[in-house]
Amino acid sequence: MGQMLIFGMGYAAGHLAGRLRARGWDVVGTTQDGRGDSIAFADEGAVLPALRSATHILSSVPPVAGADPVLAHYGDAIAVAPATWVGYLSSTGVYGDTGGAWVDESAPIKGRRADRNAADAAWGALRGDVSIFRLPGIYGPGRSILDRISEGRAHRIALPDQVFSRVHVDDIARGVIASFKGPAGVYNLADNDPCHQNRLVEWGCAMLRAPLPPLQTLDEAGLSPAARAFYAENRRVANGKAKRLLGWAPRYPSYREGLASIIQT
Repeated sequence: MGQMLIFGMGYAAGHLAGRLRARGWDVVGTTQDGRGDSIAFADEGAVLPALRSATHILSSVPPVAGADPVLAHYGDAIAVAPATWVGYLSSTGVYGDTGGAWVDESAPIKGRRADRNAADAAWGALRGDVSIFRLPGIYGPGRSILDRISEGRAHRIALPDQVFSRVHVDDIARGVIASFKGPAGVYNLADNDPCHQNRLVEWGCAMLRAPLPPLQTLDEAGLSPAARAFYAENRRVANGKAKRLLGWAPRYPSYREGLASIIQT
């Protein structure tokens, strides 16, 4: 068993925390306001002792206002902390647009968000035992195309060559845990079946016996800037390195198994 300190108890990190606690781990997490059993991110009197006692440290906090807040506030302490494992949840967005081609961890960082690129590189340079997990679109219970269909927020966009990768939240947790006994480095955690977002919408509508949303152009859909930016990039994310070096394989190799598991819960 170990002691895990997690910066940012969001969706993926909270799922990991639950799995670790079920295994008997002591898990401490930060949030902005210290709600529930977490500690406030800015409370150095609580965070620094947790850093000194943690065997494992993970950050899931994305850059804010152009900078990584965890590195800005606690980077020096993390660099010398006695933990034997340090991890960072990054994004496959650092690869940028590949025109639908496959991309692996050897690809250059050239994403459209300079702060994301810089944070990914800074975590990799922080110390020698850092594992960086580059994640595509994350889905799982309470956060999937099934929810968007049920809430009337699903769209079908007329971009026939667009391809995306995704990963079930449970497979993120399993990949992070597998890395505890594997070599440090950069790992893509994605399923085996990149595909067009419309295929998910169509599959989900069939599962829910819901009508298909109309096929629209980006302009007709009236998407938010963040949602529109999702369609500005096109890539397939390779997961072979995590399979080879960590012995990891997605429990949900495609959206079909992943969405089925959500329906069954």
